[in-house]
Amino acid sequence: MKKRTIIEPFKIKMVEPLTFLTRDERKRVIDEAGNNLFLIKSEHVTFDFLTDSGTTAMSAAQWGAMMVADESYAGSRSFERFRATVEKVMGFSHVIPTHQGRAAERVFFGQLVKSGHKIPSNNHFDTTRANIEFLGAEAVDLVVEEGKDPANPAPFKGNLDPVKLEKFCAENRGKIPIGMITITNNTGGGQPVSMENLRQVASIYKKYGIPFIIDACRFAENSMFIKTREAEMGSRTVASIARETFDFADGCLMSAKKDAMSNIGGFIALRDDRWLADLRNLLILTEGFPTYGGLAARDLEGMAVGLIEVLDENYLTYRLAVSSYFSEQLNRIGIPTMRPAGGHAVYIDAKAFLPHIPPEQFPGQALAVELYLAEGVRSCEIGSAMFGKFTTESSGAKKFVPAAMELVRLAFPRRVYTQSQFDYIIEGFEEIALNKDRIRGLKLVYDPPYLRHFTARFA
Repeated sequence: MKKRTIIEPFKIKMVEPLTFLTRDERKRVIDEAGNNLFLIKSEHVTFDFLTDSGTTAMSAAQWGAMMVADESYAGSRSFERFRATVEKVMGFSHVIPTHQGRAAERVFFGQLVKSGHKIPSNNHFDTTRANIEFLGAEAVDLVVEEGKDPANPAPFKGNLDPVKLEKFCAENRGKIPIGMITITNNTGGGQPVSMENLRQVASIYKKYGIPFIIDACRFAENSMFIKTREAEMGSRTVASIARETFDFADGCLMSAKKDAMSNIGGFIALRDDRWLADLRNLLILTEGFPTYGGLAARDLEGMAVGLIEVLDENYLTYRLAVSSYFSEQLNRIGIPTMRPAGGHAVYIDAKAFLPHIPPEQFPGQALAVELYLAEGVRSCEIGSAMFGKFTTESSGAKKFVPAAMELVRLAFPRRVYTQSQFDYIIEGFEEIALNKDRIRGLKLVYDPPYLRHFTARFA
């Protein structure tokens, strides 16, 4: 039978009009925002690919569940439904809700991480790294070498290098309170981690007595990649792959604004109760009672439904196809992307696309600005604007240390945009590709102390 076109596996019941500004109008907007896409109002954006976090179109089933939520301050029925769903999907019986992922990080790291500690992972993303560094600890990236090369077609470029991890754990005994891995690897282009790598990493952490914590934001997408790319996994269900993934770990941190298909929420989930009392006490101090964690019960209901819906393989097939299609079309018109495409986003290789702009002039940020000017597309730089650092040499001079890669992430909200809209955007990208030599670099004029990319200003 002829292969059928992959379609959106849903019907649209409600619509929101798009905003169309002229290039001159967008120029005024971006100038006022200091060339920072985070500082632009959504009413001035046509296609918002800044993030896939909290931008999901929620389903009829989610909205229906939210209508029957139990908003009791303590002991809510909605919490128990949510907790039971997390245990069903992930196998963790102890669940602590928070208002979003970085709150889970703040509570968890605040209890376990101390100054001088070192936390290994494949790649830490922005808030994870910031929360670790805020406590005086070091977030250490040990991704495999092929994960640093956007053009390398390796299927699991998000893997944590087991040789590097073994060496790191041996050399830093007593300094590693937890070990992590991020699925999928957002900093490294949304690249997946294989089941075999999860097994290797878990074995190393166990050997050195280090608790294993998964940053699980996009666990369902990672599970679908395992199903389609790992030889012996093709006959497995995504749900069973996800469950085995978590069976390797002692717990997870989750932003429910990604693969729980929710507009808000997060949680800590743990296999045993060794840290539970202390974490709950800190939660009460900073977020709320342990059965709501800073959320309304209707949000707990929405997350519970979303954690089941995200494992639907028709949805995941469509989700991964969107990124693959968009990446292929950009490559066709001469815009290089991280290959193979990730699940939640397409990452443009700004270093390769704009070789005339040096890292200290932020080629990724410059390209993100041009995408907005040309198409009204809001994207996110993941390069030297986000991760570059200034160090002080012995002479007292400041030295700029660029990020390993200069990427621009186009993160696709779940169940929001259609095929024709993606084709419309690609048509506009063709003009950008033809005139790429005209794009100029940027200089940093305001550099905040943490999470630079959220509030920095460029000229």
